[in-house]
Amino acid sequence: MLTIPGMPRGDMAKPLLGRRNVESNPDLAPAVGRTIGILGSGDFARSLATRLMYSGFQVVVGSRNPKRCTGLFPSAAEVTGQADAAKKTDVIFVAVFREHYSTLCALTDVLAGKILVDVSNNTEINHHKESNAEYLASLFPACTVVKGFNVISAWTLQSGPRDGNKQVLICCDNQEAKRTVTEIAQVMGFTPVDMGSLSSACEIENIPLRLLPAWKIPVFLALGLFLCFYTYNFIRQVLHPYIWEQKNKFYKIPVEVVNSTLPCVAYVMLSLVYLPGVLAASFQLHYGTKYRRFPDWLDQWLQHRKQIGLLSFFCAALHAVYSLCLPMRRSHRYQLINAAVKQVMEKKTDAWIEEEVWRMEIYVSFGIMALGLLSLLAITSLPSIANSLNWREFSFIQSTLGFIALVVSTLHTLTFGWTRAFDENQYKFYLPPSYTLTLLVPCTVILAKIFFHLPCIHQRLRRIRNGWEKGRYVKFTLPSATGEYSSGESSSNV
Repeated sequence: MLTIPGMPRGDMAKPLLGRRNVESNPDLAPAVGRTIGILGSGDFARSLATRLMYSGFQVVVGSRNPKRCTGLFPSAAEVTGQADAAKKTDVIFVAVFREHYSTLCALTDVLAGKILVDVSNNTEINHHKESNAEYLASLFPACTVVKGFNVISAWTLQSGPRDGNKQVLICCDNQEAKRTVTEIAQVMGFTPVDMGSLSSACEIENIPLRLLPAWKIPVFLALGLFLCFYTYNFIRQVLHPYIWEQKNKFYKIPVEVVNSTLPCVAYVMLSLVYLPGVLAASFQLHYGTKYRRFPDWLDQWLQHRKQIGLLSFFCAALHAVYSLCLPMRRSHRYQLINAAVKQVMEKKTDAWIEEEVWRMEIYVSFGIMALGLLSLLAITSLPSIANSLNWREFSFIQSTLGFIALVVSTLHTLTFGWTRAFDENQYKFYLPPSYTLTLLVPCTVILAKIFFHLPCIHQRLRRIRNGWEKGRYVKFTLPSATGEYSSGESSSNV
């Protein structure tokens, strides 16, 4: 193992590409041991230098003040002036900000013909008309500029590429330079992704600046459902007793109303994960083909199912925590004391109600099973877990077990309501209980799934997904006995 003096042993001391990997891929062998240059001495440059050295490269760092920066890098790394560093290697990582590119213009003659890897990012999306890499290429037309490693953080370089954060997006107009940087990324243990020409650099530079772009719609959806159900439960549980019975129930706002709202959001969000699949199947059955493009809104919905499912699990987990905290409230203790005093005053010796006991036992049991299944769905959504499963395993968990989770959640909701849905006293301001409203979408999904699994419908849907199209036929012409193809009379239509 390569040991670098002056650096702590730990995760950084573990090589990302062993000798066996190099032997299995002979194309990577020439990349190992070559000298890589770095212009810059910031945090990213230090992490990059350390990772390159532990991956088997020789590193030379170019700094404007090499004496001051020498102690910041591993002792095995050569820290020198920028001009000297540029002379000693053909591949140079430019780890400086765009604003400082002009300070490198004095190195134009030294950098001529070399590969410059731009790792910079902007502070705002589309802050400049041209990307940083294109701007660098305009300053050094005699160099070949490659955009890459900008989506990798300094922390990732230090800890090594793990789980989901392994991709290095690379773009360049020169295929040979792109291949060279790709080999370096592979030796470092990352997964290079070819993004095409240098014109793609603007899109690559915008990626690290986006704040959870795939989560915006699901988060707004969850917040909208939460506000709607919270307002609905507030009217029923707090406002109605205050107006009609002059009872102050405002203490329910922080915990009880929230706990009544969270399962509604979780249940509806879970059903919204599988509703677009039902709509897509209906779309394919209606048009009799899988080659017709879905509407944009449905396509976006299908792409956001993972995020919607994770938010459903989040709300369900919060509901479980809130439910466990309900007996800890002071109001709950007072209610228990009042109920005990009332029982004594009424001279009741046994408050046991068999039906209610069984209802709560079944209700809690279904809730635990539903939360367990949602936990399994959430765990397998993580890239590190999903990558370890084959497609059949992943589909079984996300599709089959997910639908079972929806069914169990429905049973959980039904046992909670029991016969109270038919009690007129439960309709405050003529508004039905919130759990009755949440049943609409999930029950629709469940019934549609059952309908699609009917043999006649299931067979037709499977044929469509295998390429069959309604109203279109494939004509096969059978060969005759002489070995020549006959006319249309001996053809068959499928």
